[in-house]
This record gives sequence, structure tokens and C-alpha cells, in this order.
Amino acid sequence: MEQIPVLEARNITKRFPGVIANQNVNLTLYRGEILALLGENGAGKSTLMNIIYGLYQPTEGEILVNGKPVQMRSPKDAIALGIGMVHQHFQLVPVMTVVDNVMLGSESVRCAFLNREAAAARITELSERYNMAMDPYALVEDLPVGVRQRVEIIKALYRQADILILDEPTAVLTPQEIEGLFAVMDLLRGQGKSIIFITHKLKEVLRVADRIGVLRRGQVVGEADPKTATQSSLASLMVGREVILEVEKSDAHPGKAVLEISDLRATTDLGDTALAGVSLTVHAGEIVGVAGVQGNGQTELVEVLTGLRTAKSGTIRIGGQGMTNASPRRITEEGQSCHIPEDRHAFGMVDGYPITDNLVLNTYYQSPFARGITVNRPAIEANAAALVEKFDVRTPSVHLSGGSLSGGNQQKMVVAREFSRPIQLLIAAQPTRGIDVGSIEFIHQQIVAKRDEGVAVVLVSSELDEILALSDRIAVMYKGEIIDIVDRDDATREGLGLLMAGVKEA
Repeated sequence: MEQIPVLEARNITKRFPGVIANQNVNLTLYRGEILALLGENGAGKSTLMNIIYGLYQPTEGEILVNGKPVQMRSPKDAIALGIGMVHQHFQLVPVMTVVDNVMLGSESVRCAFLNREAAAARITELSERYNMAMDPYALVEDLPVGVRQRVEIIKALYRQADILILDEPTAVLTPQEIEGLFAVMDLLRGQGKSIIFITHKLKEVLRVADRIGVLRRGQVVGEADPKTATQSSLASLMVGREVILEVEKSDAHPGKAVLEISDLRATTDLGDTALAGVSLTVHAGEIVGVAGVQGNGQTELVEVLTGLRTAKSGTIRIGGQGMTNASPRRITEEGQSCHIPEDRHAFGMVDGYPITDNLVLNTYYQSPFARGITVNRPAIEANAAALVEKFDVRTPSVHLSGGSLSGGNQQKMVVAREFSRPIQLLIAAQPTRGIDVGSIEFIHQQIVAKRDEGVAVVLVSSELDEILALSDRIAVMYKGEIIDIVDRDDATREGLGLLMAGVKEA
């Protein structure tokens, strides 16, 4: 007897003004299966999942759960049908405890009072069953990112979800947290849960999926078996052309020192030590990768270098000029620096501004974008049109808000702006976070091109593969210090892994 899918999408089409996000999409999910949904940013993955979760209504098509057609007018309907979703940007209230976040909207009540004890006991039981240990009474704002994601998963299981949708679940996790998530997914699958895993990371798909569906420009273009598929074949299916997964670059030819850091010290927002005497020199025409487990000072180092955090002591020189605790504008203008921030929403863009204005955030007052105190709109719009085309920022109009773009297209918008002016120093923090394989290839090529033009590049990335692929030298940070600097030719994954754990070999 043929197995009935626990979830089926038939001929789903979703139209928005000016764009078709999904077109005649068919999808099936079976009990105890992990289905990976692979696709570029803007391919329609998240739109399809939002339809299945009741956040959007399809223009055409139908959803079936356990073989029966259903109508989901809101997430409440989806939850009642056993569907849970963990969004890329967590839906948690930071100032509330784990138990209160999990109960929110599904409260346990005893004699007209909230029964936190019963809910906490249920959370503890679920966390032990699925190896996701957590304190039910901990404040969410005090939890690491990986544990917050586990709270989201527990929240769905608490509501008795049998089908879990994980939307880009590894985008904000460290390598260790990713492995922990995959272990949880294996446990869930073993206990009969069904998972849709949305991603654009090829290695992860091959590691964890039972089947792979590929979306391109809103349509399903194929299905692959992870046992026989390769990264290259999946990349070609995603992008519609052959993708070069290896970074092609010649040997570096370092020139004069551009960035000189000496004995730099800084603290976290809570006053703890973040940088404990960091010294580093980066030359023109080289890429220095900064590796380390998240939370070892990389974020604070970038913030101090870009004027976003005050150094307690030490010096920074850019192009021979003293820039210690200089303003971001002075570092940008006099230091001829550009910055790709790790948090694009906080430091890289204004969600409510149109794409045109986001692309001139640090040059809007300069010619040709301004004439005295008058804004030159035609020049700003011409600049936006050129950059959107050059960097393949997918949008029906440059007048849409930056916040309306998919995460990957937002990142490409930020990169397009930062790469569009003369620079001597590029500080790139997680430059490909949340970006699909085709865009990663393009941005890697652009970073190498900047190096070859004589730009000094500081690359901070949590992706060890990216550090190894792009760097000419690798500085490893541990507890606020640079524990070692290794030439790329001498670097190995194993050796870097030991350094990242604070172990310096003889």
C-alpha cells in the first residue's frame, strides 16, 4: 500500500504585485523524513513555507495534511494541524523566561492562574527526550543563539507539532551549534517527526537530508538524492549554470602596511574583557582572515576598527593616520575604509528606506548625489539601477524598501554599496552570511579582485571553509587575544580547530 504523505502542496502559485513568488509548485513530505528545500535567495522557499504555515494565502493551489485538503487562514490553523515553524529570525520575547515564551498563546492554566510548573515540567521532559537541555526559568536574552533556537523547536513540540519547518536554521549558528542542531534533527526523525529544512548550504543538505527539492525563480526545477548528488550538481540545479565552488586566486603580493593595530584593548557592553591586547598588521594586496569560535572578540574587534565601539587603550593606524576611536565617518572618508557588518539590519541598512537611498547611505551628501543642500534624485536612482544590475540584487523596483528584500538580496545590496567607491581597507564581517551559492561565488570573486587591486582586506567569518578559501594569512582569536597567525599554505582544518579551542601546538 502506497504511503500517504503527511503534507502535500499541489500546484501552489503565489502572486504579489509585480512578481510571481511561486508558480505551480508541488511538494510532498512523508512521515519520519527530512526534506531539504534548496534554492537561491529569492527563489520562493520562504514564501512557500509561509503559505504552508498559514501566514500567506495561495493565489492558486491547495494544501493537504495526511491526505485531506485543508485551509489555513492563519498559523493557528497550521498549529492545530500539527505544523510548527522555526523562523530564521526567532519569534521570542527576550525579556521573558523560556517557560513564558513557550507558553505564550498556549497557556497552561490552573484555577484561573498560569500553571508555570506544569509547563516547565513538560519543557524539561521534551528537552531531555530530544537532548536539548535548557533551564525553563532562564531569561531568553541571557541565552546563546543556539539555545534560543532550541527554545523555538521546543515551542513547536510543546504544541504537539508532527511537522517542523526550519527556515535557514543554521544561518546564525557556529559550527558546533550546527552539529548540535543536526543531532536534534536526527532524533526528531527517529521518533517519527517530519522536517522541511530550508537552506542554501550544499554541505548541510548532503549531510542531513533524505530527499532534496530544488526551487529556482519560484518553480521546482528538480529533485535530488543526497546519496548520489554532489555539491556541484546541486549548485548547477540551483543557479541554472555551472558554479565554480573553489575560489580561484593567484598568490598575494603584499605591499605597504595599511592597517596597523597595536595592543588594542576593549570591553563588552557588560564591562567584561573583549579585546586583551590585540596586535595585527594588514598589508595592501593581502587578505587576513580572522578565525575563532563566536564570542572570542571578533565582533568587538570589527566594531573598534570601524568606530562603533570605544577602545580602552592601544592604537589603530589606517594608511599611516591615527584612527584610534575616530568616528565612523572619518574612518570611512579619511581612512578610505569600507565595512560589511555582520548584522546588516543594525549597522548596514535602514529597513524602511528604499533601495535607492540604502545604496548611498554613506555618500548621499557627496557629489554627484548632492548639489549643496539639494539631493540629486536622478543621480541616486541611476546609481541604484547600475548597482542592482551589477550585483544581481533581485527586486522588481529600486524604489521598494530594503526591508522587503530577501535576506540574501539585502546582503548583496550592502556589499554593492560598500564596493562601489575607492577604498584602501576592506573590513568584511560574515560577508556571505545568508547568501546562496551563486552569490557567494560572485562576492568571493569581488573580494579577491579588491585584494588584487591593492586593497588590504580583513575577513572575519565563522565559516572555516571561507577563511581557508580566501585568506593569505589567518589570525586565530581566543578569549580576546590573537593566539597565533598562520600562513595559509601552512594552515590545516585540524590545526586551526585546535587554535580555536585555545590549544597552541609546539
